[in-house]
Amino acid sequence: MKLNVTVNGEPKEFDIHPKDMLLDILREEGYTGVKRGCSTGDCGACACIVDGKAVNTCILFAAQVQGAAITTVEGIGNPKAPSPVQKEMTEAGGIQCGFCVPGIVVSATALIDENPEPTEDEIREALDGNLCRCTGYVKQIEAISRAVKETRKTRGTRAARIA
Repeated sequence: MKLNVTVNGEPKEFDIHPKDMLLDILREEGYTGVKRGCSTGDCGACACIVDGKAVNTCILFAAQVQGAAITTVEGIGNPKAPSPVQKEMTEAGGIQCGFCVPGIVVSATALIDENPEPTEDEIREALDGNLCRCTGYVKQIEAISRAVKETRKTRGTRAARIA
């Protein structure tokens, strides 16, 4: 069957089998920031943004996203033009081995896109599905909080946007 989606802003058509997982399709197409960790939806290494929500692609059939807008970590930023989350993850020391980082960046980006001024508790909740074996999440939460402040500078405060 044909799967028509938008990946990182570009229209794509993939030949898929109804039982293919979105993770496998994305990796086969070269989106290597989407990682296979657990294959059970527990670690968040495979996270992507699908129609504005962070989802674990290892437990999502590709056929379920027909017509969707998908953003992988590659679509969020790159080394030459990092997103605020990516920049702050590096600067705050939120990266150790790096395996979990794409999923954490995706989850944090989805949160900030939906709620530009999340509290620390909301950040922790957004990262609840992302496992990191190297850190205690302190530096990652600090990085995301810093990214929120950076994003606020470029977007303005919520009150200013409403007015």
